[in-house]
Amino acid sequence: MSDLVPPDFRKVDLSFVLAKASVIVLRAPIDEPVRTSFGVMIDRPALFVKIEDPDGNIGLGEVWCNFPACGAEHRANLLEGNIFPAVVGGKFNAPEECFGHLQNRFERLAVQSGETGPLAQCIAGIDIALWDLVARRAGVPLFSLFGGSRTSVKAYASGINPDGALATVRSARSKGFRAFKLKIGFDHASDLDNIHAIVADLEADETLALDANQAWDLDAATQFVRQVSSLPLAWLEEPLMANAPYTDWQSLAVASTITLAGGENIIGARGFAEAIDGGWLSVIQPDLCKWGGFSGVIPVARRAIAAGKRYCPHFLGGGVGLAASAHILAAVGGDGLLEIDINRNPLRQNLFSQKVVDGGIMLRDQPGLGIDPDALSRLARAHARAGQADVKTAGSVEK
Repeated sequence: MSDLVPPDFRKVDLSFVLAKASVIVLRAPIDEPVRTSFGVMIDRPALFVKIEDPDGNIGLGEVWCNFPACGAEHRANLLEGNIFPAVVGGKFNAPEECFGHLQNRFERLAVQSGETGPLAQCIAGIDIALWDLVARRAGVPLFSLFGGSRTSVKAYASGINPDGALATVRSARSKGFRAFKLKIGFDHASDLDNIHAIVADLEADETLALDANQAWDLDAATQFVRQVSSLPLAWLEEPLMANAPYTDWQSLAVASTITLAGGENIIGARGFAEAIDGGWLSVIQPDLCKWGGFSGVIPVARRAIAAGKRYCPHFLGGGVGLAASAHILAAVGGDGLLEIDINRNPLRQNLFSQKVVDGGIMLRDQPGLGIDPDALSRLARAHARAGQADVKTAGSVEK
């Protein structure tokens, strides 16, 4: 039984024995670095999780690993050396039971080692893979298993760098996008120039959001929101550090006419409850590859929507995580938008590349996440031949 699954699917067998688990680390070279206010990505990394039950059923997951530069390899070692041995061979009644088991098992280690984020990200990747396995085995799409009925979601173009921002927006528009998110937090003058240029170019049905990536303190953020108060902006994301005092967030919310957004750097149900109930965030953006997977994020998304907030999944990685983000948005409903990175990334495009039409995408009516495990295997082999892959397999039990 699972609280995440509606009564119509309560007869679906969610139990499993985890027989095998492996991680695949891939890095794709890119021509143009992806810039944020806190760092630059010179390639596109991805850490995929592949699990298998004794009957050969497979599930795929993804672990957030964008930063630091060695993040993917580090988290792969955590999975292989610490986390997989704690679950391979284990029998669980449902994926969220395994999720709770792993959270409890590694809580002390997370505190002792200061690895709260990396451990949470590894557990999230496993959870995504487990739900993919049980849905794939049942022959139903994940969004349907969680009670969703719509097969399309609205999306926005993300990862718009400050250099050539207007040209990037126009390119995204030509690809079917009607909503865009600009990265800011670099320099007030150039940020404002980009914002004004894009706003002046927006068509009647288009919107622009901003992402400061925790760039400012309260004074700088307050100054900024006053400078753009007259502009029709969808939201301002992470203007402050995610762990800034809640009084700072409340003060900024009072000073701002622009909706405040955040959540990608909040870890744990308690942290999200405080953000939702505190009232300073109107757009809630958990990243299911950074914390929670489906087991953790679905309750958060449903709570946010019930509280009158807008749920918009955060994501900037490979194709498995993007597919998972799309399924969770379709499952919980609301008027949220799917974040789709506009920058080139073969690790996303070769696994989950849906055409954007009138600002939205259609979900595949295929079991689980709808991603063929063989496609990931082919991608891994191609990158291995190019020296851009590292495939590690954990110990397994006999079927």
